Amino acid sequence: MENYNQTNQEAMSVKDWLITLFLTAIPVVGFIMLLVWAFGDGANKTKSNFAKAGLILMLVGIVFYILIFVVFAAAFMAGLEGGNTY
Repeated sequence: MENYNQTNQEAMSVKDWLITLFLTAIPVVGFIMLLVWAFGDGANKTKSNFAKAGLILMLVGIVFYILIFVVFAAAFMAGLEGGNTY
């Protein structure tokens, strides 16, 4: 009986992981490679899941930084409107 949950792909080697991590560390190239690995057909399933997780973490980080920026910008603007309290 055939097991449909298993894939016939080999596990990624240490060399493959080092290359993957090196490419993702390059700012623009890393983002593009994550998109290719996450949504392309030719990537290893493990690498595809890694890329999807990386993109989700990037999205969470961007939302967090925007939220922090808005909070500090609002506090700064409120401080400017308050005038001099001396």
